Amino acid sequence: MLLEIRNLSSQYGRIKALRGIDVDVDEGELVALVGANGAGKTTLLRTISGVQPASEGSVMLAKREITSFSSSRRVKLGVIQVPEGRQVFGPMSVEDNLILGSYTRERAEAARTIEEMYTRFPVLKEKRHQMAGTLSGGQQQMLTMGRALMAKPRILLLDEPSMGLAPLLVDEIFEIVSQLRAAGTTIFMVEQNAFMALEIADRAYVLEAGQITLSGTGKELLSNEKVIEAYLGI
Repeated sequence: MLLEIRNLSSQYGRIKALRGIDVDVDEGELVALVGANGAGKTTLLRTISGVQPASEGSVMLAKREITSFSSSRRVKLGVIQVPEGRQVFGPMSVEDNLILGSYTRERAEAARTIEEMYTRFPVLKEKRHQMAGTLSGGQQQMLTMGRALMAKPRILLLDEPSMGLAPLLVDEIFEIVSQLRAAGTTIFMVEQNAFMALEIADRAYVLEAGQITLSGTGKELLSNEKVIEAYLGI
């Protein structure tokens, strides 16, 4: 098991956002987390990446306790998050945004990786000298994913990768996520588009009011009556 979360809780002041979370992500898996707005999905990713402190419980990476580690130390260990809402460095070029993702790595190795990103995302190569803030929403999402991949993640945390995108671009982003998973990237993905997330997930969890209420394979949750009624709209 690559990522093990046990009895994890986190709070903002007196408000408990997460309560007793147990989640597992195995090497090479794509695990989805679905739930309504305000359920605590982003807080869970932030707690895994070290941006939000845990008040109880543990986060283990490859059997190593990392609960007290800083976010920068977790990045060096390969815990890489693609934030909600893209958050590119708008005034900087596409290429400089990608280079920032490799700040923990040797320059020569990063140069090889950036060519891999241009192969995976041809539009980024085409626009590599353009300011990142002038890209379309879908292109910015590709850039933030490419920037994260520059760090050679051991586990990739994706926070709402389809948010705010047109349907055709949503399909393209999910195709990229599927390709990453097929290439062996371990992914833990938060996504409001429950149908598409569960379709490609190996396993999935449902988060409600800061607690895990359901878990199973993606296919199992796609056919679960409670999930269908609450999240799939069918």
